Amino acid sequence: MALVPHGGGAGGSASMVMPMLTVDNYTVWAIKAQTILDVHTVWKEVAPGDAAVNARKDKMARALLLGALPEDVLLSVATKPTAREVWDSLKVRFVGADRVRAARLATLRGEFDRLKMADGKALDAYAGRLAGMTARYANLGETLGDAALVKKLLDTIPDRLFPVVAGIEQFHDVTTMAFDEALGRLRAFEERVRRRGQDGGERGGVQLLMTAAQRAARER
Repeated sequence: MALVPHGGGAGGSASMVMPMLTVDNYTVWAIKAQTILDVHTVWKEVAPGDAAVNARKDKMARALLLGALPEDVLLSVATKPTAREVWDSLKVRFVGADRVRAARLATLRGEFDRLKMADGKALDAYAGRLAGMTARYANLGETLGDAALVKKLLDTIPDRLFPVVAGIEQFHDVTTMAFDEALGRLRAFEERVRRRGQDGGERGGVQLLMTAAQRAARER
């Protein structure tokens, strides 16, 4: 992130922070940049329409934009005299950004769909991979919510954890459950089985959960 000094927006407020433009964040960057320029009351100079451009505000908007650009991009637009020309030049330069973003999202969704926890894999390691997906989605301007993460977690764990999944689905609304809560319940079951350390203990835990699920089904 690049600190960009505020030079006279509404009320002389404190310095704002402009996000730094990168090769793959143009779509999100443009939304954030427009919002910050609007806070500074200079967005109208970037997209004036039929309104007259205020020369002082135009210089401020141009300075804010240039301060948020990496060196190679900055050099290519530094000769543009107005904020609107800088903005339009950036838009042309990154005209394919939406298509690239869509392609990367499609690849990421495919990777997410293929994730599955191997039988001998540690629960925390798999959960970490799922949680890491949220940051990768966010980098592309998308949100991977708890509902999708919980569904993926419960649908793709190995058979040894199936009894606790049955219990969760019987007694809880998984569409509103937090990812950390679902993970915590799975961890608790694994820890209980580990402490018993014997097949008989594990079978007892399985039987207890299945009995509880059957009781709930009969009550319904």
